[in-house]
Amino acid sequence: MSATQLQRARALTLPSREAMLSRDPSVQQFWHTNKALFSDAWKEWQASQQGDALTLDSSLLDKRLRDAVAQAWQDPSKEIAVKDLLQEVAPGVFELQFFNPERLADLRQYLESVWDAQIPLRPPYGIVLNRRGAMLDSRSEGYLAAPNFQTFYREMLDTYMRPIARMLFPEVMGYDTQTFGFSIHYQPNTDSSIRPHTDASAVTLNINLNLPSEAFTGSAVDFFDVATGQKHSLTFRPGTAMIHRGNVVHAAQPITSGERTNFVLWLYGDRGQIPPQGAKRPTIDAHERWTTPTAALDSVAPF
Repeated sequence: MSATQLQRARALTLPSREAMLSRDPSVQQFWHTNKALFSDAWKEWQASQQGDALTLDSSLLDKRLRDAVAQAWQDPSKEIAVKDLLQEVAPGVFELQFFNPERLADLRQYLESVWDAQIPLRPPYGIVLNRRGAMLDSRSEGYLAAPNFQTFYREMLDTYMRPIARMLFPEVMGYDTQTFGFSIHYQPNTDSSIRPHTDASAVTLNINLNLPSEAFTGSAVDFFDVATGQKHSLTFRPGTAMIHRGNVVHAAQPITSGERTNFVLWLYGDRGQIPPQGAKRPTIDAHERWTTPTAALDSVAPF
C-alpha cells in the first residue's frame, strides 16, 4: 500500500538549523522540490480535521472592528467608525484591538494543531529555534498551505489591513498590491529578541496572539523616532495589533519570562517597491481606499 501525500511529507527530514541560518542552496532546493507535496499534504490534513476543525473567519476578530469595517465597505464615507478604534501610541504607530480575546483560545488551538501536523514549515530566516515560526503567504517557500487558513489570511489582509493602512498612511496607495506574512514566537533562551531594523514593507501590521492567561515579561517593542531621537517602548495586550509604516525603526526587547506569539503582515508594491522616503500624502477619496487591487501578484515573496 503506497504512502499518502501527508505520510510522505511527514517522513521528510528538515534541513539542519545551520543550513537554514546560512541560507544554503540545498535549503531552497528542499522547499522548491517538495512544494506540490506540501500543498497536497495540507489539503489532506485539513480533510482529516473536518470533524473538529475551527471555522476560520471574521468571527475571531473584535466585534467593534468587524462591524465598523463591514459598514465602511458598504459605505466608505462612514470609515470614521474604523478610525475611532485606532489610538496613536507613538509617532506614526497606531494600536487597535484586532482579535477578540475570548476567541483567541480557538485560534490558538487551531494553530497548535497546525504545529502538531508534522508537515514541514519554513520559519522566517534567522528565527529557527522554535516550532511556532512559519511563513504564511502562498508565495513563500514552505508556507502554511492549509486552504482554510489561506482564505482567512487573505481576509485579514484584503478586508482589514489594506484599507486601514490607506486611511492612516495615504501615500501607501499603489504600494500595497503585494502581501507577505509570517508567525513569530518569542521565549527566553531561544528566539528572545530582534535588533533595531526597518521592514521591507510599505506598512506592517503586528498582531499579538497571546491568551489573556498567558502573561510575559520583557518583549516590549521599541519604536525609534529619528526626528527627535526618542524611543517609545510599547507592550502588546492579548489580541491587540500595532500598525506602522515599514520604514519606522523598531526592535523587540528580550523576553524574560513567559512566551509571546504574533502574526506579522506586510503590504508593499509590485517588485518590492515602497513609497519614497518623505513621500507626500496625496488626497484620496474614501471610496478609493475601500477597494481591492486588481494587480497580478508577484511570483515570489520578499524573502
